[in-house]
Amino acid sequence: MANQIPDEIQNDPQLTKAIEQLPWNYNFEIRKTIWKIKQAGAKRVALQFPEGLLLYACVISDILERFAGATSIIMGDVSLPRDHAKNSRLPSCCVDDLTAKALGADFMVHYGHSCLVPIDVTTIKMLYVFVDITIDVSH
Repeated sequence: MANQIPDEIQNDPQLTKAIEQLPWNYNFEIRKTIWKIKQAGAKRVALQFPEGLLLYACVISDILERFAGATSIIMGDVSLPRDHAKNSRLPSCCVDDLTAKALGADFMVHYGHSCLVPIDVTTIKMLYVFVDITIDVSH
């Protein structure tokens, strides 16, 4: 199956050790991301994080560069003025594919909640990672 993550990614002990640097209860879908980057043949990957996940951006970037073989660009949220009179902002779920492309990216990973711009209308190849967070309610 084309979308199944290969065993060499699933069972890589060095990758497992690298992923252990991230919080155990956050699922950043690292293995899936590596596979999608490799499938796309991407060379430069834009990683867009919401403010609350930016503290993990460098670790994720290092892991992806090491195991996917592509360089990465870390980007924050899009927070563009929508209406100058009200000084409201576009929500952080907006994908900034235009900036990613302008920075030379050929693939983009958007972390966190999203308004889900269809991947067939973005200017570069996309992967959405929603980041499941497990909470121990008995703790």
